[in-house]
Amino acid sequence: MNEALLSVRGLRSGYGAVEVLRGIDLDVGAGEIVALLGSNGAGKTTFNQTASALVQARAGSIRFDGHDITRAHYREVVGLGLIHVPEGRKIFPNLTVLENLELGSFTRARAHRAANLERVFAIFPRLKERTAQLAGTMSGGEQQMLAIGRGLMGEPRLLILDEPSLGLSPLLVEELFGLIGRLHQEGLAILLVEQNVAQSLEIAQRAYVLENGTIQFSGSSAQLLATDRLRQAYLGV
Repeated sequence: MNEALLSVRGLRSGYGAVEVLRGIDLDVGAGEIVALLGSNGAGKTTFNQTASALVQARAGSIRFDGHDITRAHYREVVGLGLIHVPEGRKIFPNLTVLENLELGSFTRARAHRAANLERVFAIFPRLKERTAQLAGTMSGGEQQMLAIGRGLMGEPRLLILDEPSLGLSPLLVEELFGLIGRLHQEGLAILLVEQNVAQSLEIAQRAYVLENGTIQFSGSSAQLLATDRLRQAYLGV
């Protein structure tokens, strides 16, 4: 079997004296959507930050596209094509939409900036209409579009989406998950980190359930939904 695009083994991570992740094993294959599910405080965001080198791993290994990135700088990680769209969007509110998007290609794919801008505008026509608007004056849904668009500007090989549906209306959530499905059809690998269980499992091939810093389940989305005990204990469905 070929090595997964992202391969995590025995990952331990945390902040100060607090260990949040305690021995995580996780894989994402090329072109695959994998859901990482869990409640608030389960360790999902810590995993994302550690995988993208914003927080340093304490033990274990992280490999991306054959490269050991366990101790890498976050710019090296981005340069390889692992791009993280963080929880809460983290746009630059005092910069314009265009400036936010251009920053997405600061480290990777700068030479393709014009072509990637056109691709983002094709996906999100509303952003093209608002290129000169300050990002902080946009609606929550538009800011989420901008955050994802900024991630796409770096030509990701794997896109980590951290709680992308948080705070969005049901209509916008439907639109967002439709977009994620389209990006997957184009061949993009996605790690979808969400509390929105039902819709995540509709589009993900495989899923992991994280609780108290450990993986409690890993398998296909169909297996997870078919196991009553797991559904009730970890998903509340």
